[in-house]
Amino acid sequence: MNTPCPNTVPYRGGITRERRERLLKQKSMVLWFTGLSGSGKSTIAHAVEERLHAAERLTYVFDGDNVRQGLCSDLSFSPEGRAENLRRTIRDGQAFFGRRDHLHDRVHFSLARRPGAMQAAYRRRTVFRGLRQCPLKVCEERDVKGLYKLARQGKIKNYTGISAPYEEPNNPDLVLETDNCSLNECVQQVMEFIAART
Repeated sequence: MNTPCPNTVPYRGGITRERRERLLKQKSMVLWFTGLSGSGKSTIAHAVEERLHAAERLTYVFDGDNVRQGLCSDLSFSPEGRAENLRRTIRDGQAFFGRRDHLHDRVHFSLARRPGAMQAAYRRRTVFRGLRQCPLKVCEERDVKGLYKLARQGKIKNYTGISAPYEEPNNPDLVLETDNCSLNECVQQVMEFIAART
């Protein structure tokens, strides 16, 4: 999955992550939000971003649907397509994190069927795991995009939670029960999580 391009040598400039942190006067962090569609990932991530922006913290949200519109627009939702989508988003996050040291919220909508790669990424301490713990039944009742209905009708193949498995991360750093907690409560939990680590 991570075979480097032949005949290339990575170039390392002199501006390090530590130097950027000093310039911005903030510690950098990657937050990876996972969960089923409709579990609240984007809503919470953008609400957290608003809070951090108000506190004069530099942030950026990578939304899973937006990544699929650009960087991964050529990929299907087959097992192979999901694995490649995961590889690209991990590499994208690593590059972004290494070059621009601001708080970086990674919003990822569907986990790959190859959890080994995901777990390897989670083991890097630059990545903090956030899990949107929301039952499938609740996500289907919300169905904000109408995609669960289409998946149940067989019009969408390999849909996470319906015709493709969703694999929860092992030992997530933070679990938000979005079916029981309000948006403000979830945002506050994330903010406290960040404050304890920066």
